[in-house]
Order: sequence, then C-alpha cells, then structure tokens
Amino acid sequence: QVQLVESGGGSVQAGGSLRLSCVASGYAYNHAYMGWFRQAPGKEREGVAAIWRGSGSTYYADSVQGRFTISLDSAKNTVYLQMNSLKPEDTAMYYCAAESWGNWNLPSGYSYWGQGTQVTVSS
Repeated sequence: QVQLVESGGGSVQAGGSLRLSCVASGYAYNHAYMGWFRQAPGKEREGVAAIWRGSGSTYYADSVQGRFTISLDSAKNTVYLQMNSLKPEDTAMYYCAAESWGNWNLPSGYSYWGQGTQVTVSS
C-alpha cells in the first residue's frame, strides 16, 4: 500500500523560506515522476515542480523557477521542496504526488497523492 505523507508547511512572511518533505512508504518505482502541486482556494491544482526518479531530472513551473528546488533522497524515499523568496501568491495547499509517466504537470497523470500541507505567505 502506497502512502505519501507531506510535512513542513506553515506561515511565513514574504521573502521567507520553507522546506516541504514528502515521505513515500510502500513505493519505490524508479522510473516515474514524483511531483509537487499546489491549489489555492477557487483555483485549479497546478504543477509546481517534479523530479524523474531514474535520472534526477527536475522540472519547474515558470512562476517558481529560480526560487524553488525539488530534490530526492532515495535512501529515505523522501522528496523535498525547498521554497525560497516566498511570495503571497505562493499561498496554497501543497500536495505531493507519485507515479506519472506523462506530462509532469498534469495532475490526472499521477497515481498517488498525499493529503497536503498548507503554506501561507503574508505580505
């Protein structure tokens, strides 16, 4: 049984940093995307970043490029999202997702999802 558990969300002021973690239990498929998505109230879920477990190649939304970094610790089966220079528009529920082979930023392509962790950035 695959389980994804996110942590690390919280409230910060604009310009601050947070690091999200996603521990994947029962899952170790090495040739698929793992990704981070976010969803703000009244908006669609959008892709933030993804990593291809096999090669470690990373992908980012334009809105977070240069500010966010996704990484994978295979030994711990944990994906991280380091978020720097946070902006109020980054406020959302952040979700970890696993097992996609299609477009990395397409939510419907992922098989497994975590419950989410809230990130709130105040101005």
